[in-house]
Amino acid sequence: MLSDIIDVLADPVDGSSLSGVDDFSRLVSSSGHSYDIARQGYVTLAGGRGLRHSGDSMEMVLARETFLSGGHFAPFVEAVTAGVHQALEDNALPLEARPVIAEIGAGTGYYLSHTLDDVDGSRGVGLDVSVYAAKHLARCHPRAGSVVADAWERLPLADESVDAITVVFAPRNPAEFARVLVPGGQAVILTADRGHLSELRDPLGIIDVEDGKVERLLEQFSGYLQQVGEAEVVEFPMNLDKKSIAAQIGMSPSARHIGAELLAQRVAELPESMIVTARARVTRLAKAPQNQEVPQN
Repeated sequence: MLSDIIDVLADPVDGSSLSGVDDFSRLVSSSGHSYDIARQGYVTLAGGRGLRHSGDSMEMVLARETFLSGGHFAPFVEAVTAGVHQALEDNALPLEARPVIAEIGAGTGYYLSHTLDDVDGSRGVGLDVSVYAAKHLARCHPRAGSVVADAWERLPLADESVDAITVVFAPRNPAEFARVLVPGGQAVILTADRGHLSELRDPLGIIDVEDGKVERLLEQFSGYLQQVGEAEVVEFPMNLDKKSIAAQIGMSPSARHIGAELLAQRVAELPESMIVTARARVTRLAKAPQNQEVPQN
């Protein structure tokens, strides 16, 4: 719920603190800005220019729900949660701490809810630019708050308020991650790796994963966060039927490049089930502890 993470949220315009008013139907900043909480439980926190992107459509969000509910990406979920555990252990949080975990591009909250279940006492902030996703996020977990926000802009989070950030196949904002993470906090980032869904590339005409993705990730974060250890490769086979394959493509960026009718036609020509490879890397990046600067590369 938003009330559980109100101390973490900030006015997207000027970064001032927020509080709930009118039976928590609105959030009001100390500088006087007001943001209505939707009846579904999410709040839109966008700066003066508003949202420049709409994010996933309703159809994409429903496809995501369909695919993820089948448990096909369970090893990815476990890997991200394990990364968060390691991040919190590295920063030696006291047992009584209530760590804040923020997921950027959180979608329906599938990953975030699992992590919150696994980390005792944790609180979650799910940010996504899609209103359709935010409606699902708002009910994904009792200790999660749902916020509509643009990951490319100033994040509506207070300075040094987040213990761990997770990013699963979603946008990254190095400067903002460094600003909102506590000293020693970490970002746990899952990126698709070469070979991911390779069996579907040719028959469906979907985009391949480019080489050097992790290397570009590290370049992007240079001067903001530093890598912790080596990136972990997570690879596993999935036995997918046609419905699951259609949902997987329907929730991905490829859905914007392949028309629904053409996709349905191509999926219909596939075998009744296929073994499809899932492959990605988990990279952890840390903010330097207090009184220690992040080295410049």
